[in-house]
Amino acid sequence: MKRLLIVDDNQQNLYIMQLLLSSKGYLVRQASNGTEALESAHQAPPDMIISDILMPVMDGYALCRAWKEDGLLKNIPFVFYTATYTDHKDEEFALSLGADLFIIKPVEPEKFLSLLSDISSNFEAGKQIAAPKPADKSDYYIGYNAVLVRKLEGKMLQLEEANRLLERDIAERKLAEAERQKLEEQLIQARKMEAIGRLAGGIAHDFNNMLGVILGCAELALVQLSPVDKTYALIDEIRVAARRSAGLTHQLLTFARRQPVCRQVLALNESIVSMVKILQRLIGENVELVLKPGANLWPVKMDPSHVDQILDNLCVNASDSITGAGQIIIETNNIVIDKVSCGPPESIPMGEYVRLMLRDTGCGMDKETQSHLFEPFFTTKDKGRGTGLGLATVYGAVKQNDGYIRVISASGQGTTFEIYLPRHSGHLETFTASAPETPPTCGQETLLLVEDDPRLMEMTRTMLESMKYHVLSAGTSGEAIRLADNYGSEIHLLLSDVALSEMNGMDLFKLIQSRRSKIRSLFLSGNAAAVIASGGPLQGTGNFLPKPFSMNDLAAKVREVLDRKQVGEE
Repeated sequence: MKRLLIVDDNQQNLYIMQLLLSSKGYLVRQASNGTEALESAHQAPPDMIISDILMPVMDGYALCRAWKEDGLLKNIPFVFYTATYTDHKDEEFALSLGADLFIIKPVEPEKFLSLLSDISSNFEAGKQIAAPKPADKSDYYIGYNAVLVRKLEGKMLQLEEANRLLERDIAERKLAEAERQKLEEQLIQARKMEAIGRLAGGIAHDFNNMLGVILGCAELALVQLSPVDKTYALIDEIRVAARRSAGLTHQLLTFARRQPVCRQVLALNESIVSMVKILQRLIGENVELVLKPGANLWPVKMDPSHVDQILDNLCVNASDSITGAGQIIIETNNIVIDKVSCGPPESIPMGEYVRLMLRDTGCGMDKETQSHLFEPFFTTKDKGRGTGLGLATVYGAVKQNDGYIRVISASGQGTTFEIYLPRHSGHLETFTASAPETPPTCGQETLLLVEDDPRLMEMTRTMLESMKYHVLSAGTSGEAIRLADNYGSEIHLLLSDVALSEMNGMDLFKLIQSRRSKIRSLFLSGNAAAVIASGGPLQGTGNFLPKPFSMNDLAAKVREVLDRKQVGEE
């Protein structure tokens, strides 16, 4: 009986894989990232691992590298199962790390199982594999086609005997049929999610490039105008709209899990107050928005765009549940959950939290509706009035910031959402949206700018030249290499888009650095998935600026990279 370890940070994907594999007699263990997978495997080595690539903490590539370097695990088959990295270069990179199989989602269940069977047979051919030690009952989830004996000290009947017993039990067969039907529905939903993810990733680069041009030109115009000029306010509205549009793109990519979480230490009360006008427009004039901010609220560390995302969706849902006049109350407070606390469910660990509560006076929900509340594409609204993604988005945003969410509701009695966010003990990083300031004095360094969008290249070059930099610009990697080879003086910094037609930005930097060892790098991209797909070395280095960016964003990041001490410098 084969023991599998499946690794994915998406709970829905894990659930689908669990049902599919356990229905075929596999014993399945789960992990949500590479670090958890390694810890689990060292406790009880599986017969095979199936891993996603894009995950927090430790991604699939890093996991595969560590797996194949581990003396205990290196001979265990490693299978990638991905919907994000579908290029043949991604597969070549995965195989170069030691992966034994590379499967692109979506794939029909029977074909998927056949591939797993083939790779398992290939590993068993020509060598004797000892029967695995029976797993402890807490280690593996057992499917319907396996029988755990919770009185014979965890020993398991042979799969063949279990199947014979289950085939005699009509009730179990009916249950299995119901589960298969549910699995098909989940697969359909998963494919919808993959379609959204592919769409988001596909449009992100070009859309953010266009937003970058709009935002940059607006800021360049504002620098040349006085705040009392009649056109200043109009152009500033363009700037604000462009930044908000960039936030929406960020939210779409985050929902599709193709955008890394960018956490900041926030004062949650201030974030909520800054959104009041927007939220009131969303819910309409008939619904009163009431704020009850808690005193001395602890800071939290989370992605600021997720605050918008959570409040937008919860307020819209609450407003839709109210007929006529009503209220939406947003309340915050500090809460300590310990052994003597009452109220919060046991699923929330003990600790210190900031609690965000949103209550409405709407129609409420029955238990059946609540059981499906956070499922993607589940909606109780009339056709054409809802996508079914709003509360799934809220759930994802809360979980991505290490939070917890619960719902209290009953038909005719309104609904309360309670969100528990871990207290952050660090210093508060204040952030306020304001009109653009004059960029700081920068310097006289020479920069090589590589951007294949002519409008964005011209706008970025104008920004940099207004900061007194000497700028060499290239529209292709080949042109950039020629400039680097022929320029007679030092080039201090390469600013390059990640996704270029001839080679990616990282490869371009490595080539130029081999000839100009002192040059530094700053990479620009409208699609963070492209950064991760390039191999992942940019994450956490500080050498990455997402598009669209403001003049201050660009000025600060260029100065930061140029002033940062390199290894070996005094």
